[in-house]
Amino acid sequence: MEQNYAILIADLSGYTALTEAHGPYYAADIIDKYIAIVNESLLESCFLHERVGDEVMILAENAKDLLITTEKLTEKLSRENHFLQIHAGMHYGPLLKRGNGYFGTALNLTARIASSSQPGSIKCSVDFIWQLPRLSAIKFKFTGKHRFKNVTTEFETYELITEDRSSIYIDPICRMIVSNSEDAFFYEQDRALRFCSEECVHEYSGGLPFQRQGSVG
Repeated sequence: MEQNYAILIADLSGYTALTEAHGPYYAADIIDKYIAIVNESLLESCFLHERVGDEVMILAENAKDLLITTEKLTEKLSRENHFLQIHAGMHYGPLLKRGNGYFGTALNLTARIASSSQPGSIKCSVDFIWQLPRLSAIKFKFTGKHRFKNVTTEFETYELITEDRSSIYIDPICRMIVSNSEDAFFYEQDRALRFCSEECVHEYSGGLPFQRQGSVG
């Protein structure tokens, strides 16, 4: 028998770039930390059903619990220096549980919404919005009607309103957040950029001189 679930699918933005820049051991450490933060963020009826690579799927019995979990997750991740942004999609709909797996078009739609989200963005369907209390629903802004691949119906999508992150620095090589200026690297030709490591600044600059941000007078 099918049962309605609130669904979150979230990916780490830039995980492939990070793996190429810093190698598989560093990438594996990032995943371990990510899963730990996900588990710390789970609320009430929410549970981590699946992790494939850098993608996680969280299910919940109700949309409110999943939204609170998502907010806790994004808040915790935003405080992490040298970490990646996430992009995610949320939906509410029927799933069939068989064995240890879940099946249904609701999963496909959630994945499509997640894929359409930009780094740092959390989008959801109108079906998810309808399941929220009014005070929770106003945390979202309307982003238009969309058609997704292999989904015949046009869907309204909404984006979770989060703190302004326009001033954050993203390493252009490995895509990690560089939030601690004292640990940042830069090079003279473009001081607007910040890098997480010597390796990334050398890759970007072709070996030009660099300094730690904290060493600037």
